[in-house]
Amino acid sequence: MKAAPLAEFVAIAAAMISLVALSIDAMLPALPDIGQEFALSDNNDQQLVITLLFLGLGIGQLVYGPMSDATGRKPAIYTGFFIFFIGTVICLFAPTFYLMLVGRFLQGLGAASPRIVMMAVIRDRFQGTTMAQVMSFIMAVFILIPALAPLMGQGILLLGSWHMIFLVILIYGFVTLTWFALRQPETLAPENRNGLTPRDFLTGIKFIAGEKLTVGAILVMGMVFGGFVGYLGSAQQIFVDHYQTGKAFPFYFAMIALAIGFASIVNSKLVVRYGVNSVSMSALIIQTILSAIMLPIFILVFQNHPPLWLFLTYCLPLFFSLGLQFGNLNALAMKPLGHIAGLGASVCGAVSTTLAVPVGTLVGQAYDGTPVPLTAAFLVFGIVGSLIFYRLCREND
Repeated sequence: MKAAPLAEFVAIAAAMISLVALSIDAMLPALPDIGQEFALSDNNDQQLVITLLFLGLGIGQLVYGPMSDATGRKPAIYTGFFIFFIGTVICLFAPTFYLMLVGRFLQGLGAASPRIVMMAVIRDRFQGTTMAQVMSFIMAVFILIPALAPLMGQGILLLGSWHMIFLVILIYGFVTLTWFALRQPETLAPENRNGLTPRDFLTGIKFIAGEKLTVGAILVMGMVFGGFVGYLGSAQQIFVDHYQTGKAFPFYFAMIALAIGFASIVNSKLVVRYGVNSVSMSALIIQTILSAIMLPIFILVFQNHPPLWLFLTYCLPLFFSLGLQFGNLNALAMKPLGHIAGLGASVCGAVSTTLAVPVGTLVGQAYDGTPVPLTAAFLVFGIVGSLIFYRLCREND
């Protein structure tokens, strides 16, 4: 099979990686309808539709990297999509809320495959500057998905029930997988495949656990990502229930998503000029100072109910700073792991995401009808993250 041209490959890779974002963000407008259909007694319980997918995603990231090294890239991706399809069908026809959560977990477990393995495919096909350019093109396309997915979900709800969103996601998955299967050849030759023995795995885990830079970066990533998971879980309640934005919710969500995407683009220039450590530390300080300023204003001046314009004034630079942190913290965690890059990427992604799930769940469940708990969480995470990162920088000077 002949490899797809560069432009088509970028489109395929972006579509594959976007499966996670689509499965999360398209569901946000439907959370109240899901809660109403299953008669949830606590509105915060609907957030589990988001967090259970992240739990599956965290566990799945640990599996598919080593699997793709042993069996090839395409078999690992096919396995993940099969699990994802099963989970989506369960969600589509779930008679109870708990069964839907099982389906969401399986969706996350399966969607981890294209997210992780496509990174390996990109590494197989490209190197150096070309690889960086390809990743920039992919991220430019990928940025649009989180921004547009809630709008798509809102549009589907105007035509039918929340079940149709799962149906659209299922169709999207089939189309994307078919496109990949027909146009992307296997990139890992049989002679280059090497299965990871249990002993190799344990040795790699022991090495990773002994690297202070990696462990510290993972802890900070977990907190940063935990705050983001808490935001995703409660965003619909904050914008629709508290601020009464109604059907305009997707547009406000898109504004914040684009702030993260814009940061990803700007970051590529900042790290070249100032270095990863400086940019990451600055982003953590911005998060901390912003939250430290806004939290007392929200509480004392506006009695926990800041106006929408002020909340957005806080969110846009806050999430821009988060966008700077995501990629840089991952790069720092991987810095000592060059000789076990595949396992290292899987472990870093799995541990940080799995850590973020309980953290994000606590943040989301603390929602009390105001944006104050979310702001307080970002303040705490900013302070703790800054202290950890400052110590890491001192020890690695």
